[in-house]
Amino acid sequence: MKKKYSIFNILKNTISNHEKWQKMWRSPEPKKSYDIIIVGGGGHGLGTAYYLAKEHGFKNIAVIEKGWLGCGNTGRNTTIIRSNYLWDESALLYDHSLKLWENLSEDLNYNVMFSQRGVLNLAHNEHDIKEIKRRMCANRLNGLDSRWIDTGEIKKLVPIMNTDNLRYPVLGASYQPRGGVARHDAVAWGFAMRADEMGVDIIQNCEVKGVRTKNGQVEGVETSQGFIESKKIGIVASGHTSILAATAGVRLPLQSRPLQALVSEPIKPVINTVVMSNAVHAYVSQSDKGELVIGAGTDGYNSFTQRGGYDVIEETIRAIVELYPIFGKMKMLRQWGGIVDICPDASPIISKCDVKGLYFNCGWGTGGFKATPGSANVFAYTIANDNPHKINAAFSLDRFETGRLVDEHGAAAVAH
Repeated sequence: MKKKYSIFNILKNTISNHEKWQKMWRSPEPKKSYDIIIVGGGGHGLGTAYYLAKEHGFKNIAVIEKGWLGCGNTGRNTTIIRSNYLWDESALLYDHSLKLWENLSEDLNYNVMFSQRGVLNLAHNEHDIKEIKRRMCANRLNGLDSRWIDTGEIKKLVPIMNTDNLRYPVLGASYQPRGGVARHDAVAWGFAMRADEMGVDIIQNCEVKGVRTKNGQVEGVETSQGFIESKKIGIVASGHTSILAATAGVRLPLQSRPLQALVSEPIKPVINTVVMSNAVHAYVSQSDKGELVIGAGTDGYNSFTQRGGYDVIEETIRAIVELYPIFGKMKMLRQWGGIVDICPDASPIISKCDVKGLYFNCGWGTGGFKATPGSANVFAYTIANDNPHKINAAFSLDRFETGRLVDEHGAAAVAH
């Protein structure tokens, strides 16, 4: 039965003190075998299952998550969405995702709270100006809504910003009005609910310990609840993807590092857009609850812990207070870290591999959330057809052998 949310359902359930809402998804016991197994119950994994069922007709699918849905990077990011990347291949992928974001709440009949409040990328020196304008021109050639604005326009958008009395004065910025933020857990829940309605089994608290193969073909996965058979396996496990790949004899060119973020006490609305700065390495937006959502860069070492070093937080807060002196006496409520997997060219891997039936969606580094629906959509196509969609063809694993890298270190910039 399709679960719909409307003002009438809310009023109806008010009578029962909201105690009779249906569960959003089932909690089934795992079957012995599935046509397709997706490892990872975050936005990318749940979205992949959703599109496999909706667009490709698969029903016997399992999403296996070692914790609860969204407990990994989906629930540990700062929710920024944009598509203003440099190279054609990246712009095509991220704008495909942005277009899906724009109709995702309607598609899922679940409010993912997508707010197109715009994204600013600040320039603090001549190099920043040249790099950002180069990227902006490339964006315009690809039909993206990116434009250069001067300091006066920045002050109109963000009156509280200190643009000249700081170590790195603000000289201008690129501005993408269609960019913004969304609610991270709502994305996971929306995909999970609709995938469940189409028969997808969502199995939580079940850790995948390895991938079993035979004669170059996947046979299934070893889990904490026993072996589960499948001829197609998609791994979308963010920072732990390389570990699972190794169990199948596949070596991925990934580094896993902690990425930190923090939020402040709630205050009245003071910043109505997303502001990012690579030079001072910090970015900020304000949530619907009034909290400042502040992001930093990755720690300088590989690690699989969901926390990071305090030196990174210290540098980030120093930068934020310089840009926004008004925040100087605010209190931070909580801090957390996620484990991001980073490719040498700062672009993702959405690809099959030499092991038949094994597919990877990984290497998103610091920018995976913005690509959630687009990544899931093309990854589902790749699994269903055993060939890449034209949008993700450039992000195959063999680019590290051919040298056809998609270098996005500049556009990826500050972690986001």
